[in-house]
Amino acid sequence: MKMSDRHEASLTVVRAEGNIVCDMDGEKVMFSVATGKYYSLGSVGGRIWELIGAPIRVGRLVDELTEEFSVERPECERQVRKFLRSLKRESLIEVHSS
Repeated sequence: MKMSDRHEASLTVVRAEGNIVCDMDGEKVMFSVATGKYYSLGSVGGRIWELIGAPIRVGRLVDELTEEFSVERPECERQVRKFLRSLKRESLIEVHSS
């Protein structure tokens, strides 16, 4: 996902198969069956995980988050891109060109 901001906004992301997620004290914790690793998604990361349960464009994901949370759009875009890149590195999401 190292492309221009405009191109990244048009990419579609969706959860990869093979992950088990549960809520623990208001935060999402995930176990990757493929790697045997655990991940703490936190509350905002957990919300992103919920939103990417079905394929969604990155731009729409940012729209949803800026409506739900008190965050400026540029900061939200930066943080979402960073979070999605980390999920992609761990093979926890699939990224498709739209």
